[in-house]
Amino acid sequence: MRMLEEKIRSIPEQTEIVILPEMFSTGFSMNPAAFAEKMDGETVGWMREISAKNKIILTGSVIIEDEGNYFNRLIWMLPNGQCGHYNKRHLFAFAKEDEHYEPGEKRLIASVKGWRINLQICYDLRFPVWARQQKKDDAAEYDLLLYVANWPERRNLAWKTLLCARAIENQAYVVGVNRVGKDGNDIYHSGNSMIVDPLGEVLYHMADDEDIFTITLQKEHVEQVRAKFPFWRDADSFRLEG
Repeated sequence: MRMLEEKIRSIPEQTEIVILPEMFSTGFSMNPAAFAEKMDGETVGWMREISAKNKIILTGSVIIEDEGNYFNRLIWMLPNGQCGHYNKRHLFAFAKEDEHYEPGEKRLIASVKGWRINLQICYDLRFPVWARQQKKDDAAEYDLLLYVANWPERRNLAWKTLLCARAIENQAYVVGVNRVGKDGNDIYHSGNSMIVDPLGEVLYHMADDEDIFTITLQKEHVEQVRAKFPFWRDADSFRLEG
């Protein structure tokens, strides 16, 4: 967290939102009993402090224990100390995540200065229904889809392809922030963090190394794309159930 604090402090641009990867304070772990914290624990407290000090929204996922259950929980921390959270819906059964954590039941779509941001975690990316736009008052439900991840290098083609697919099919910006380096199980992560526009154009693709990248997204671009190509209006109606 000291390392991350230094990186955040070094950002020269005025910044609204800073995004950290999945389980940024521990690395991806199947031992929540050893690493879980409460919502009033050290990591969430650190996020509250950094968010207030730097006047940013700070987000990333943390291992949280809540009423005897463990969650892979994305924290959405506001500078005023208030926070929302999203519990990862799709648990990575291939690595037995579902045996150690409870799945989330609800999506979280945050509002920031006219933007609506759909917050998701890693493996959720493989399940397009969970990210699918739902028409709300004859408008698209969100403008930006955000994924924090610990996605291994050996499956990076799927990561890059699906980020672009989610952007195109939902006519929204997509931001995917992934970790780099080897984890405690000697599994290598190559990052490949990406920012994709509503037409599927890649605006940023991280090289195989650490990086800090700032971008300003244009709300007008989303609106223009949807007005020119109103494909989202023809989507099937459906209801998500927990």
